[in-house]
Amino acid sequence: MMIGDQVMPIEKIGPYIQTSYKRVEELSGIKFGEDFLWHINNPDKSDWVMNSEKPAIALCIVKEYYPERQLEFATDLQYALNYEGRDLDDDEAYRHLLDKYNIQPEAFYNKLNADEYKEMAHYEFAVMKQLQVNGYPTVFVQTGELKFVMAARGYTDYETLKNRIDHIIEEAGLNEAAE
Repeated sequence: MMIGDQVMPIEKIGPYIQTSYKRVEELSGIKFGEDFLWHINNPDKSDWVMNSEKPAIALCIVKEYYPERQLEFATDLQYALNYEGRDLDDDEAYRHLLDKYNIQPEAFYNKLNADEYKEMAHYEFAVMKQLQVNGYPTVFVQTGELKFVMAARGYTDYETLKNRIDHIIEEAGLNEAAE
């Protein structure tokens, strides 16, 4: 989460990403896009500012329309940033997704700049801070109204993650609740 005083220009974080993205590719099999890598490899020429606030606000908007599609939208945001090289601090970075989610641009952009949705995003940042999330990806399973169990911190392969989630669900008795 890069918000507040943690927001930084790509010039500062680019060198770290230059050395770490290859490890992410090795572990996950996912490739970063050339447009994203241009910014990482040319931080002195890029105007990017790494800021989590606007994508978090956009996610709050989509969750209001389609709560069941929030993971899909978060995935689309990651792809837009890390493969297509879209600057998620730029309002226009979201326009290509609005048709897919059947959201009217005028309504979306009004909400993107509304204090109400900014407050929603900051509430979620506060929850993540309370859960002691200090890096991504981090996966939690909500086992009660106010109870969350961490299933993974950092890259975790699918089988390991699935086994952990299944175990958490079993231990919390959530299987019986679904039956």
